[in-house]
Amino acid sequence: MSAQYTQRAHTPTPLAESVRSKLPQPSSAYASTQLDVWTMMNKVSASVNAVSLGQGYMSFPPKDFVKAAAQAALAEHSNNQYAPTRGRHELLRQIGLRFAERFGRPIDPATEISVHAGANEALLSVFTAFLEHGMGHEVILMEPAFDQYTPNIVMAGGKPVYVPLRVSSESKKDPASHVVSSSDWKLDIAELEAAINENTRILVLNTPHNPVGKVFTRHELAAIGAVAERHNLLILSDEVYEHLTYDVEHVSIATLPGMWDRTVTVGSAGKLFGVTGWRVGWAVGPSHLITPALSAHTRIVFTTNTPLQEAVATVFRQARDNDFFNIQRAEYQRRRDRLMAIFDDIGLPYVIPEGAYYLLVNASSIKIPNDYHFPNFIEERGHNFKLVYFFIREFGVSGIPPAEFYSDPHKDLAENYIRFAFCKTDEGFDDAEKALQKLKAYLKAAN
Repeated sequence: MSAQYTQRAHTPTPLAESVRSKLPQPSSAYASTQLDVWTMMNKVSASVNAVSLGQGYMSFPPKDFVKAAAQAALAEHSNNQYAPTRGRHELLRQIGLRFAERFGRPIDPATEISVHAGANEALLSVFTAFLEHGMGHEVILMEPAFDQYTPNIVMAGGKPVYVPLRVSSESKKDPASHVVSSSDWKLDIAELEAAINENTRILVLNTPHNPVGKVFTRHELAAIGAVAERHNLLILSDEVYEHLTYDVEHVSIATLPGMWDRTVTVGSAGKLFGVTGWRVGWAVGPSHLITPALSAHTRIVFTTNTPLQEAVATVFRQARDNDFFNIQRAEYQRRRDRLMAIFDDIGLPYVIPEGAYYLLVNASSIKIPNDYHFPNFIEERGHNFKLVYFFIREFGVSGIPPAEFYSDPHKDLAENYIRFAFCKTDEGFDDAEKALQKLKAYLKAAN
């Protein structure tokens, strides 16, 4: 009876179809039913029970003191009601202390910080506050660019303009056959400046960078800052991987001379403490930038969940006593080195990441048979999606096609790469190493 009822309820009638056809149609920006890259590749991976090295979520639990902080916060009844729009007092205070130490200047939690529903919502709030529909406002993105940047900009009424990072010829290495460093990926400052016009309002910076792993140097940041000054641009600096750097210094552009007044720095508890599901992020900057972003935040989500704000505040207090950041960095560096060693053994070159937790592997030596069948949802997305689909199906390890992080004119820069995440367990690496022996044999046979 229940199954029959369910079937009848979901079978469109002629009348229902008639009504639906007369309803207002959705915006062109949201009418598409095209699968997002994460759902798509997770679906492909599940179909062959592939080892999960694709999406950047942790496959290991948070530290015990982090979990305990959340449990304690939930147990306090006053933490289960609305939080102030700007954020809970203690979290604001802890963020202020942290950034005052990092930036070498006092930070006023009451005017220079806002707490958000993850870093992505912080970015959306800034775009919403400083872009207007119908005004032709433009935003500079450095490619590869995290796939949420573009839809956020479009949603806020802006137009993204793309300037790619490229492997510098000065490296004298062909990335198709040699391991290169993320530091070899360079931004052409002349190309950046040429992309700017009177409509440009915001320049988005991501350091440490997803997916390249590049950590912009002080010299590179100074050059970018000089361009922003010449054109009076707001800098939106996405620094969610700020503590995951390997033998290099992470520099916040806001700390460079003259940059504080034009920069909003965005961070994330999810990336900082390995709790991506908590969705707690923040924006830090001068009050004339944070106040409008906070106003947008108020209209977008109103407030961020209370108990996990309190938990993050507690974790900030306890992190130093637990030597958390040094231990975490060492653990991630070991994971990075383990994954690089696996691809060294196989013989595929990659980009050595100096930050974040992704490895770009150059798979140009993998030749896909001409008669290999691809489903339509892969076929329509181009070579890079086909490469990753083939890799997952045939070799049993999941990855992400970095072409998703490029605009159409620049997708060719990514067509031979696969992005893997190394925020995974030792058991996951063991399984990946075992599965990829099939790839090793495949490459040997092809040669």
